[in-house]
Amino acid sequence: MEPIEVTARFSEDGTITVQHFAWNGVRYHLESAGRQWTDDDGQHMLVMVAGGQIYELVFKGGEGRWYITKVRPEHTVL
Repeated sequence: MEPIEVTARFSEDGTITVQHFAWNGVRYHLESAGRQWTDDDGQHMLVMVAGGQIYELVFKGGEGRWYITKVRPEHTVL
């Protein structure tokens, strides 16, 4: 996993909504967010950016940090 910068909203019910993230000097704006799940690594979420590229982001609440863990092939169903 690689640390990244993320702008997100945290609602009162604990829902996290990612707005955009920066990775390798590029700022990505989300077109949509898909599946979310939690495991020992943190809270995972699949997000899609322009062009259909899908990324897996992980929020580690104990650290208060975001990571990118996987880049998925284009046009993968969320």
